[in-house]
This record gives sequence, structure tokens and C-alpha cells, in this order.
Amino acid sequence: MAKAVRRTVTRAGKRSAAQEEYKKFIGRKIFFMILLSFLIILLLGVIVTLGPLDITILEVYSAIIHKFFSDYFLVDELTSLVIWNIRLPRVLWGIMTGIGLGISGCVMQAVLKNPLASPFTLGISSGAGFGVSLAIVLNLGVIGGAYIVIGNAFVFALLCSFFIIGLSAIKGATSETLILAGIAINYFFIAMSQLFKYFATDQQLREMAFWGMGDLGRFSWHQFSYVAVAFIICIPLLMLKAWDLNVMTVGDETAKSLGVNAEHTRMFIMTVSSLLIATIVCFTGTIGFIGLVAPHMARMIIGADHRFLIPASGVLGAVVLVGADGVAMNIISPVIIPVGVVTSLVGVPFFIYLILRRKRREFWS
Repeated sequence: MAKAVRRTVTRAGKRSAAQEEYKKFIGRKIFFMILLSFLIILLLGVIVTLGPLDITILEVYSAIIHKFFSDYFLVDELTSLVIWNIRLPRVLWGIMTGIGLGISGCVMQAVLKNPLASPFTLGISSGAGFGVSLAIVLNLGVIGGAYIVIGNAFVFALLCSFFIIGLSAIKGATSETLILAGIAINYFFIAMSQLFKYFATDQQLREMAFWGMGDLGRFSWHQFSYVAVAFIICIPLLMLKAWDLNVMTVGDETAKSLGVNAEHTRMFIMTVSSLLIATIVCFTGTIGFIGLVAPHMARMIIGADHRFLIPASGVLGAVVLVGADGVAMNIISPVIIPVGVVTSLVGVPFFIYLILRRKRREFWS
């Protein structure tokens, strides 16, 4: 009887120790997320200060708070105008773009079980690029006027995604089918865009090249509501699938045995993430490697639990993109380098490092 009691007490003690260790493990992940959030806030203040007009970090935060609590903070009118109308929209758009690309890359890598999956390796950006070429060279668009380029980029990015998803549905929505369909579509739209470049004028070529290199300067406050709606809808829907993604990384058969419909989940996530990517790409152009690199960085630091990996990928994507844009704006000032060029220069060495450091099967451990 005494031995049984001791065994019960020992088991309870081990269970309590395991629970305590698990709480600490979760606490470290939450602490890392909070640390990243503070880093973004700090980066926002630092990067807004960079430019021809000298602005301090204190003035940046004062101008932001003054907008909502005007009685408590006094800010110079010129400084406030520069912050709110020129510098802050670019930085906030960089944060939102980084979050969207990082999260999309994370969930795509999970459902496809492929470390190379990202919004751009699957051909979504090339579809948007074709829509832009169509608008610039032939002046053909889904909508007319000033939004012809943005409208075409959005619609063709979605069409490209839905074609991949539809093709996969016919053959069965396996990860291999989606990847192969994405590669085929990517090459097709790249070839079509190149054909348009052959017939384009010098001015049209410059516009197409500028869009293809990615830029955060096109965003303005009146566009914020459209993007915010997409984020509010898409990101919670993707977060709701975090447990399913944890199961799917083990394999489709295991997922089915645990009650997760792998094909349905894969289609759902690809559809929602495609909508999010299309909303981003139509305003920024092609910004590569954020959706590829940020999830890997998050996975190396925080582990493979998608409850934490999805938001961590988004926040790290924002940190990397905002930091890259700060470099792009100031490295050879007053010339602003397209941010897509800087992210590629940063992303390629990191990507090679990942290839040398890990084998494919280790990405999901």
C-alpha cells in the first residue's frame, strides 16, 4: 500500500514538473513574441527619423500620440505633416506587408510540406506581373483610370492562385500537385511578361521594371481601409487552422486518422493566403524572399508549433522588411533603392545558409 502511494506521489510530481516545464516553454515563446513587437515599435520610430528633415524619435512618437490626444502633446506642424503624410505611411505599409508575406509563406510551407514554398515561388507574383504588363503596355484592365495597374495586379494574382487550386482539385489536392502547378504557371506568366517587354516602349519598360523590383512608396492612407479589411478577414482564418497545420506536417494519412481533412485544409489555406497575397502584391509589386526567409527564421528560433510560428513569421517578416526598406532609403541617399532588390540581396545568402545547414526532412522538426 505504501509503495502504491509513493508511486502515485512520484507520478504526480513528475506530471507537475512536466506541466511546469511546459508553461516555461510556452512563456519563452510568448516573451519572444512580445520582444519582437517592441522591436517593431522601436524600428518604426527610428526609420521615420531618417530623411532630409531632422526629426527625433521623441518627436515621432509625440506626433503619433498627438493625433489621438492633441491636448497632451505639442508638435511642430511641419514635422507632423512630414511624419503623417510621407514617412509613417511607408513604414506602416512595410510592417503590414512583412506580416502578410511572412504569414502566407509560413502556412504555404506547412500545407505543401516544402521549405521552398512561398507566395513568389508558386507563381502568384508572376501572375500579378502579367496583369501589370497588360495594363501598362496595352492599357487593358479590369478597372480603368488611376487604379488600372493595381486592379490588374490584384485580379491576375487571384486568377493565378485559383487556377493552381482548380488544377490541383482535378488531380487531387496533394502538395506535389500544387507545387508543380505553381511552377508551371510561374514560367508561363514570366514568359508572357517578357513578351510584353519586347514590344514595350522605353517609358513602359521603366514602369514595368520599377513595379517588378518592389516598392513601399505607392501606399497612401486612403488605401489603408482596403488592406485592413483583407488582413482582418484572412489572418484570423489562417490562425484558426494552426492545430490542423501542426497535424498536417506529420503527413496526410496521419492527419486523416486524427480527423483532419488534409485536402480540404490545403485548399482552404491556399485560397485565403492567396487573397491576402493578392491584396499586398497589387500595391507593392514583387518583394521576394520575405515569405520564404521569415518562416524559416521563426522556425529556427521558436519551433514548429504553428500557434506561435504563424504570428512569429509575420512579425519577423515585418522586422526584416522594414529594416531592409530603411537600408534601401538611406544607403545611397537621396537615391532610394527598390526594397525588393535589398530583400533579395539579404535573402539569397540566408537561403544558401539554410540549404547548407539543414536537410529537407529537418525543416519540420
